[in-house]
Amino acid sequence: MSTTSETARDEPPRRRRAPAGAAVLREDKTEAIRAAVFGELAAVGYGRMSIEGIARRAGVGKTAVYRRWRSKLHLVLDVVSAVAVQGLPMPDTGSLEGDLRLLYEVMSRALRHPLASQILPDLQAEAARNPEIAEALQKALREGQHGVASGILQAATTRGELTPTLDESLALDLISGPLYWHTAVMRDPVPKGYVPSLARATAAALKSL
Repeated sequence: MSTTSETARDEPPRRRRAPAGAAVLREDKTEAIRAAVFGELAAVGYGRMSIEGIARRAGVGKTAVYRRWRSKLHLVLDVVSAVAVQGLPMPDTGSLEGDLRLLYEVMSRALRHPLASQILPDLQAEAARNPEIAEALQKALREGQHGVASGILQAATTRGELTPTLDESLALDLISGPLYWHTAVMRDPVPKGYVPSLARATAAALKSL
């Protein structure tokens, strides 16, 4: 006669159920929400942007957004910070001027993008009123553009183009400031020949430090 323990051993193992509800965060929905954030920022700005509008644009319910981010602020901070550190290549042309020129070409294209030209001024205005947004933008710049620029400086120092005692903070300002001011602040078009001239002038300035 079989015992209860023997019967349990003879039964096939039960298949474990896949987690459901909040435990499952589909990546396609997450990406759709992130894309919707940029669409809403460009269309209505941060102040008028809502979770409802983001969800509608992404084709998801509001609960799908709240499962991932607890508020509009946290959603925007996360998305902007994540995107800012992507897409900038680490130049390796063999010279300081060449690396700067490649960086500026990529930056100028990114800053001329319609979404960037609409979103950046709005986020800058919000940053003046909201310390959390200001901190997120500063962090994004440090990890993104400044991270690449720091790599350019290190490579140039290794090649002997720059002195090891270079003031890196001042050097990063020299690299990042002019193009951002010209494009994002003054919102002027980049004239033909501006990028190579800027790369040449910046390289000369860095070598003089």
